[in-house]
Amino acid sequence: MSARFIECLDVGKTYQGRNGAVEALRGVSLSCAEGEFVCLLGLSGCGKSTLLQMIAGLETPSTGQIIVAGRELDGPSPATSIVFQDHGLFPWMSVQANVEFNMKARGVARAERRARAAEMLDLTGLAGFAARYPHELSGGMRQRVGIARALTTRPRALLMDEPFGALDAQTRGHLQRELLDIWARQRTTVLFVTHSIDEAVFLADRILVFTPRPGQLAAVVGVDLPRPRDPRSEGFAALSRQLRGMLGTEGGAE
Repeated sequence: MSARFIECLDVGKTYQGRNGAVEALRGVSLSCAEGEFVCLLGLSGCGKSTLLQMIAGLETPSTGQIIVAGRELDGPSPATSIVFQDHGLFPWMSVQANVEFNMKARGVARAERRARAAEMLDLTGLAGFAARYPHELSGGMRQRVGIARALTTRPRALLMDEPFGALDAQTRGHLQRELLDIWARQRTTVLFVTHSIDEAVFLADRILVFTPRPGQLAAVVGVDLPRPRDPRSEGFAALSRQLRGMLGTEGGAE
């Protein structure tokens, strides 16, 4: 396992606006090992989504370097794929066509697209819904289609920007367990942005805690709890309390 599959070196991001410069991130250095599940945790507006988009190659750092799979980024890397909170499905396309979209854009042959899409639909529990359209699916199922689409390119790292944030608690918990099951089978590196403390504790091997804007890395917390994790356990509750103290909130983050 590479200790530095994803690496950020003194990364900063400043936006120029009408009312002057806004510093979103300052001096962030971190690494993520291949096959590791890492959560970026912080209050809303702390720059963690901005950092994820830079790691995806969709934004350019103002300062510092980002290295993925041994190469400094100068755009999106074929080693990564990103899932947003808004699933971003095309409403006029079937589930099958949506899942094949990224592969079609990369010029993958039709037969291979069909086979790989079928594999990912089966992996995400959507095998019987290939002919459906997004409006015929629940919110949780649409998000699963988005995850299936991201996995079709066989990324070595899956970047997830609060993918379950808009879902109800029951659906969210179900998808968290499904994601862990997929991760256990695929062993894809996962970098997962959340402002939910309980979600981070439930999912992560390590939690990277960010300060309010400008976002800086305040702490790296290892999660030494056996899986599957029980949110009712004392160990889970103790770690959640520790993280609440770090974030300085009792209710602003879950």
